[in-house]
Amino acid sequence: MSYSMSDGVRVAEEAAAKITAWLFSKPETIDVCNVEQDPQFQTQDIDLIWTTQQGTNSIEIKGDRWHQTGNFFFETHSNFEKGTPGCFMYTQANWLFYYFVTPRTLYMLPMPATREWFQKNIDCFQERPTTTSIKGGGYYTTKGRIVPIECVLQKVLGVVKEQL
Repeated sequence: MSYSMSDGVRVAEEAAAKITAWLFSKPETIDVCNVEQDPQFQTQDIDLIWTTQQGTNSIEIKGDRWHQTGNFFFETHSNFEKGTPGCFMYTQANWLFYYFVTPRTLYMLPMPATREWFQKNIDCFQERPTTTSIKGGGYYTTKGRIVPIECVLQKVLGVVKEQL
């Protein structure tokens, strides 16, 4: 499969906007701060800081267009050519918010529990590469594993599904 960088950015921006609005609508929310452009949080792969009456949560957002497959794509290499690990493998966020832009379905995956389960079972899931074209020509390869949503819902405690 092949994508363009602008398509990916558009999906990511839509996901962040929808999730931020939804979090602000929740009665327990005190604040939501987008830290995507903050270098300190970029190195930890954290996109949002969500402050509630119960405390603070760090969130990594993954936007996806392919809900009809019934699968998550857990990114293991963000840029295979450069040896860059995928966000799923190194995010330090408390939560991975996996959002399908259509039909606006959000899966809140507790981290690192989801990653620990995935790493123990990685060989059970098919690896899939995708290529992304970049401005000025060229491309890079992202690799990940195709993981059935139902499998994660059954095997990982604390996953929450929301319709936004």
